[in-house]
Amino acid sequence: MLMVITLNLITSFIASGAFGMIFNAPKRTLLHCGLVGMLGWIAYIMLDLRMETIFSTVIATFIVGVISQLFAKLCKKPVIIFSVSGIIPLVPGGLAYDAMRNFVSNDYNAAIQLAAQAFLISGSIAIGLVMSEVLNQLLRKIPVGASVRHLDKGIDRGMDRAVTEEVSEEVSEEAVDKTTDETTDKTT
Repeated sequence: MLMVITLNLITSFIASGAFGMIFNAPKRTLLHCGLVGMLGWIAYIMLDLRMETIFSTVIATFIVGVISQLFAKLCKKPVIIFSVSGIIPLVPGGLAYDAMRNFVSNDYNAAIQLAAQAFLISGSIAIGLVMSEVLNQLLRKIPVGASVRHLDKGIDRGMDRAVTEEVSEEVSEEAVDKTTDETTDKTT
């Protein structure tokens, strides 16, 4: 078992790093690209033993996205350099190939099952990346070192603004109604 895990670590690292080279990632980020792919793949392998493939792919891709965000800040490079290289081990290329091979050999039932599974895994990769980006955006909006008391004040201020806007809309509607009534009275 340990030998299989070690082999998976090495091959996923090489695959992700090599893909970074193909896409002209900066040389000093290739190690990070390989590390992101390796961590994502090992997370997938460990989770796939305990849950469905789709869910383990979503979680592994989320991990890839979070680590990519961290490396992007650390290396001051775009996130896409790390996330694209990191998802390469998770892409269902073998399933897509088998689906097309079955289509060509007129085994449509097997082909459709494999294609559907490949599409679901591809969709789960997209969902995992989007979830990590949403988490990043939410964390960016929270000020660093902000206490709960300051956050509550900000929420209260937001509520005060909403109430003030609501009251001002009601006042302006009443003013329009009065103006309309006065104009109607003058014409009659």
